[in-house]
Amino acid sequence: MRHRRNTTKLKRTAAHRRSLLANLACSLIEHGRIRTTLAKAKALRPVAEKMIGLGKRGDLHAIRQAVAFLRQKDTVKKLFNEVAPLSKDRQGGYCRITKLGARMTDSAPMAVIEWVDQPEVDEETLAALPEVKEEPVAVAAAADEAADEPKPAKKKAAKKAKAAEEAAE
Repeated sequence: MRHRRNTTKLKRTAAHRRSLLANLACSLIEHGRIRTTLAKAKALRPVAEKMIGLGKRGDLHAIRQAVAFLRQKDTVKKLFNEVAPLSKDRQGGYCRITKLGARMTDSAPMAVIEWVDQPEVDEETLAALPEVKEEPVAVAAAADEAADEPKPAKKKAAKKAKAAEEAAE
């Protein structure tokens, strides 16, 4: 019986969903943390934790299963050689999801998913990824500031009025 065996569909076909999760898992393995929507992060967590489980096993069959799902051999090498050994003493819970707040364009809830046991990230890497570095409060404050700014049509009118004032002076 399939009791409580639901899959998050993400409004995609099965093949598209599988490709999406494989690409998200590859990005997570490569970068250590990614910024995505909350629904995708929640759908990615079980997949990523299964990949760590394969990496911790480390046998040939596990490697072949990881390559079959991820379809990127260099990412699988990084998974088995760098990412999985960091979690060798942990029994589960390899990923952390941190909510960021709503995205500016469509108000989709955003989140950062990252490895719990990843090494500390230096400040240069954080500076290169400013959207990941933002705190949920900072995102809300930025949204409030953006709401206070005039709309593009009003901006043009404001520019014309300002130019007219300068010309009058």
